[in-house]
Amino acid sequence: MVDSPSPRSGQMLDPDQAPGKEQPVGTRAPVLGTALPLAATPGQAPSPSVPANPPRTPEQPKDQPRDPLKEPQPDPFSELSALYGLTERLTASSTLEDTLRDVLEAGATLVGAQRGMVLLTESSDGRPPAFGTVRAPGTIVGLGFDHSALGALETVPRDSAMYAGLLNGCSQVLNPGPLNADPLNAGPPSAGPPSDGPSNAAPSNAAPSNVGDGGTAVPGPGRPLDAVDPDARFHEVARCLGFGASFALPLTVPGEGTAPFGVAVWFYDRPTAPAERQQRLAGLYCAAASRLIALEVKRERLRRTADTLRRGLLPDRLPRLPRVQLAARCLPAGLDGSHGSDWYDALQLPDGCLALSVGSVTGGGADCAAAMGRLRAALRAYAVLEGEDPVAVLGDLELLLKATEPARTATALYAYLDPATRRLSLAGAGHCPPLLVSSFGASFVETSLSAPLGMLSCWEAPSVELRADRGDLLLLYTEGLARRCGPSLHAGQLRLRSAAASAPRDVRHDLEHFCSYLLDACESERDSDRVGDRDGSRPAPEADTREDDIVLLAARFV
Repeated sequence: MVDSPSPRSGQMLDPDQAPGKEQPVGTRAPVLGTALPLAATPGQAPSPSVPANPPRTPEQPKDQPRDPLKEPQPDPFSELSALYGLTERLTASSTLEDTLRDVLEAGATLVGAQRGMVLLTESSDGRPPAFGTVRAPGTIVGLGFDHSALGALETVPRDSAMYAGLLNGCSQVLNPGPLNADPLNAGPPSAGPPSDGPSNAAPSNAAPSNVGDGGTAVPGPGRPLDAVDPDARFHEVARCLGFGASFALPLTVPGEGTAPFGVAVWFYDRPTAPAERQQRLAGLYCAAASRLIALEVKRERLRRTADTLRRGLLPDRLPRLPRVQLAARCLPAGLDGSHGSDWYDALQLPDGCLALSVGSVTGGGADCAAAMGRLRAALRAYAVLEGEDPVAVLGDLELLLKATEPARTATALYAYLDPATRRLSLAGAGHCPPLLVSSFGASFVETSLSAPLGMLSCWEAPSVELRADRGDLLLLYTEGLARRCGPSLHAGQLRLRSAAASAPRDVRHDLEHFCSYLLDACESERDSDRVGDRDGSRPAPEADTREDDIVLLAARFV
């Protein structure tokens, strides 16, 4: 006889253990789409490594039922150690996406699944969701799925058998399958034995979905014509993606009395189900991981809010002039561990000329970003009043910094451009020198002979004046771009100049393409440095956990 899969453990049973035979005492076969409670034994943690039905001993008769009380029990200390190790690994995740993927991988190991997904839902108090709902795309993090498969999973409605009330208080949902069977040829599933205890299960979604040709939902027997099976889309996606069973757990913070903020679902390639010990251990793991996920969700919301605020402090568009083309890039680093807060600005002056500036405020956190916004706004005002004199503009900015931010320093670079004559006038305060890219190559415009703003009792700096040719590029950048190109600031500046000089002609004619080209070239240089550090061909740079903002502003005379 052919072995049949057990709906309880996902293991192959011999013919004597097939459905209809005598079952062990105290066990219950799950019902398709039924939510099951987490009934953990007090003082004892479950184990995923011990099978639900241990093999019979040689001296035990084949037809004699096994006594669960005489079977070997799992070691609670090893199970707790394994659970602690899996939870401890989550603390090393740096982003929310990494945390969710670690939860999926650990959960798949615990329940013996091959694939999985995590869905983050809206908050229970009705506030706008930070990551969307099942009805909004881009809300799912998957394990073993590509983008098209995740897109198909996003179309599964919330009230289907995959969730089955998890977001309304159910402890878990088990669908042992077969989920990928043809609903037109599959009969109704048999009901399981009556429950031997209380359960917080949601109403069962055991009825198979009625899907006609082409995936169109049709009413089933005894249902009104306008009724649609909520599981139809779920089973259709299951057939398309090729999984036969699923096991789902809610993500909720224990003890806070709030609704779940997410759902974790694991999928099997064939009809099966995890053992009861695996289910309990997975429930304990998700309960412990939910606290860490909730903290990462809050951090992600704060980070996105801070990024939105910082981008709002920068110009939303660049001015358009007939004889000058402009392009900019800004890649902000995290506020918690950044070197400072950088800015860029481009302003058309009343006389028809153009004022360009980049700079960085030292420090970190939201206060540093707010100080950057104040300095940038002040510099715009000084540029309108006396923009043709870069030294006067930076001198006024330095006086304001000392009066309003005495504990801060800043670097800045200001350039005054006359599109008609292509005349440039620049001044810098401790900032990286700009690059002038021409048909003869690339060269630095030395403007960094002075100290940063706020460091000296009286700031002074010389200005630099030059005349550009048609087709020349002026590149203003912050320290973060140079450090991205090399292991040190000086090496990064040299590599940046080399990359700008070697840019093809068609790339230099398109500023947007030129900025992307420089970023890609610096990224490849950094990757080569990492390879050299690993093979020992060059010394590794000093470890620094902080990051730099990357700001790039380019102007081309046409």
